[in-house]
Amino acid sequence: MAFEISTELDPALMGLAWMIGRWQGSGSGAGPDGESFDFGVTIDLAETGRPWLHYLMQWFEADAEGAPVRPLGLETGFWRPQADGQVEVVIAQPEGVAEIYVGQITGARIELRTDLVARTTSAEVAVSGGHRLYGNVESDLMFAYDRGTDESTLQPYLWARLKRVE
Repeated sequence: MAFEISTELDPALMGLAWMIGRWQGSGSGAGPDGESFDFGVTIDLAETGRPWLHYLMQWFEADAEGAPVRPLGLETGFWRPQADGQVEVVIAQPEGVAEIYVGQITGARIELRTDLVARTTSAEVAVSGGHRLYGNVESDLMFAYDRGTDESTLQPYLWARLKRVE
């Protein structure tokens, strides 16, 4: 038996409705050694038929036209809005890190802070915490991710500006 996803947006998702869809753009980052880099990025936020969104972010080295050349990072998870305007976000990264964020939806601005970080014994980076900002600025998705590790306090890691892909 197949199931059908409703064409109506779950009311719990109304505060995140502006984010639903595919976003693509470019950004910059800073590695733990302080070396900066540029990247292309795609963020997908998809309705699931339930009161949460599926999230997928991929960032990559890009050529002069912005086409992907080689992958740099990937994360996936779920955005779970709460009745009081808060949001819980669960993110997993293939490098062996899982993060749980809690935050606040304030119109077209979302601020998240880690509540919990878990790492595998072979995790590539000893992530200890994070702070993320998402916002709708002039119809673009602005994104900033500050990350702390066992070797450094919270510091800027990735930031980008993305346009909605129709």
